[in-house]
Amino acid sequence: MVNTLLFDSRDPRCKTPFGALPTQDVATFHIFLPIAHHLSAPVLLMYQADRWDTPERFPMRLEDSDGICCSYGCIFYAQDPQLYFYRFEVQGPNGIMYISRDQQGFGSLSGEPGAMWQLTVYDREMKTPDFMKKGVMYQIFPDRFCNSGIPKENVPEDRWLHKDWYELPNYEPGRDGEFRNNDYFGGDLPGIIEKLPYLHSLGITVLYLNPIFEAHSNHRYNTADYQKIDPMLGTEEDLKELCTQAKELGIHIILDGVFNHAGSDSLYFNKEGRYGDGGAYRDPYSPYRSWFSFDEYPHRYQCWWGFLSLPNFNEDDPGYSNFICGENGILQKWLKNGISGWRLDVADELPDSFLDKICASVKAFDPEAAVIGEVWEDATTKISYGVRRRYLLGKQLDSVMNYPFKDAILSYIRHGTAAQFYNTLLDILEHYPQPVWGVLMNSLSTHDVERAITALAGEPAQGRGRDWQGKNNRLSPERYDLGKKLFRLASVLQYTLPGIPCLYYGDEAGLYGYRDPLNRSCYPWGREDQELLQWFHQLGQLRKNYPFLSVGRFTAVSFTPESVSYIRDCGEQSLFIGVNRTEQEIPLSVPDEFKTAEAILGEFKNVLPPYGCLILSK
Repeated sequence: MVNTLLFDSRDPRCKTPFGALPTQDVATFHIFLPIAHHLSAPVLLMYQADRWDTPERFPMRLEDSDGICCSYGCIFYAQDPQLYFYRFEVQGPNGIMYISRDQQGFGSLSGEPGAMWQLTVYDREMKTPDFMKKGVMYQIFPDRFCNSGIPKENVPEDRWLHKDWYELPNYEPGRDGEFRNNDYFGGDLPGIIEKLPYLHSLGITVLYLNPIFEAHSNHRYNTADYQKIDPMLGTEEDLKELCTQAKELGIHIILDGVFNHAGSDSLYFNKEGRYGDGGAYRDPYSPYRSWFSFDEYPHRYQCWWGFLSLPNFNEDDPGYSNFICGENGILQKWLKNGISGWRLDVADELPDSFLDKICASVKAFDPEAAVIGEVWEDATTKISYGVRRRYLLGKQLDSVMNYPFKDAILSYIRHGTAAQFYNTLLDILEHYPQPVWGVLMNSLSTHDVERAITALAGEPAQGRGRDWQGKNNRLSPERYDLGKKLFRLASVLQYTLPGIPCLYYGDEAGLYGYRDPLNRSCYPWGREDQELLQWFHQLGQLRKNYPFLSVGRFTAVSFTPESVSYIRDCGEQSLFIGVNRTEQEIPLSVPDEFKTAEAILGEFKNVLPPYGCLILSK
């Protein structure tokens, strides 16, 4: 057993610079071989992703010895963006041995090749939008945020409008067992405009809207017409006014782009006949016919995850691709209306060639516009449909929804999984290009997962369906109080880690709920949890006062099942953050340089109180 450090990719003695590498920059590797183990001739084995039989071999030179270990070094650089994996080979007394990555990320010596470290090499010209590197993002499900009271015009008759803004969304299927998402509360774009001062008071700088185009469901992920705003939400002029007034307050608007599939009840497919006799389903000579893939026309066609109501687009079709990505196509049409970027639904189902065109179109119109992908895993290693994706190597996505952070934070705050939390944070920071750090979309709740308070204090749903979730949605006062305490702690982590925190509408007012549709209740205007609101006003001010939180250096101080602490540093400004997730007082060890620092959240003592936190500034 070798007890000394062999290699640690996160230790500057072993690898510099930390993390991903721009093209043409040089990475330096050092390993430390115990003299007593008679190891020699070390070689860095560098594998291009998915080419496991032919590694590049980089012999390492002896550089130093302290009488216990010999250090060996080499350099590596790459001309082109590429994902690499690496381990080391050494000559042992009985033949070849390998230094591979163990479960904690340290080098482990074995006669068999084991797990490898990852090295992401990204385009050195990569630049991500500056407007996302400060402040706070806020996500709105448009039907449920604010109803302006303005009468809606040209609304289809098959939509059911709730009379009580505060009741739960419908979670029961129809008589045929289908769940139709056809109940509405009347939230609209003028309602969002009305609440812009409120959003500004929370420190919001980016507003992400779930789909707003005409569609025949309340979630609008089954687009019917990309050229029109849904009549329940307002008009194109309303969107222009929203963008104009938002920008006057320093708020940028990002829209949800659902380009993998349409609704069967759409202008383009028109299975239900709402749009006359045209459409790919009804007219084999329709100009939209080639936009879809039919196995047996017209009844058998490719659709999203088997849902016949969501026929898939053929993104390689020139007509469809040009409609979305061409000059004056859909992407640019709405950019001209004043939006600042797109969040791409199910980005892992869009082929790379189409993502390339999306990025090129958006950046041709405005190099500072954002392209964010819905990716649930580590976006640098993602494989979808047998293809290794290149989202973050350059010229494709600026950012992704950072679900790994969400899962790690909530799991830690609820269960104390400190090692998982720490390793997830470091994996993301190590694997992702540094330009991406500052624009990572860090949510604790979204329209696709339980709201944070339920995830932290509710009974786990464990795969149980809508009926169980609806009947068990309410939290007792005791569980809500616990969820609120834990949510405050989770939000401190969310707001002080690299990236931009994304607040899901109503979380700051105390909304809770299981998954769709219970996570899509209306914002409780007039019934807000005032303590939580005040808390998020404080956090918003923190992000305003310390904009380096998006991109500054992260240094761990202590990660235990009871508490975590770390430093965020940007030269002249630094913050120390400590969080206690337990109901017990926890001793607090503060680095010497922060012992005379100002407490900007919490009270500076030698302990963290139960469910307490502390932020110090120097």
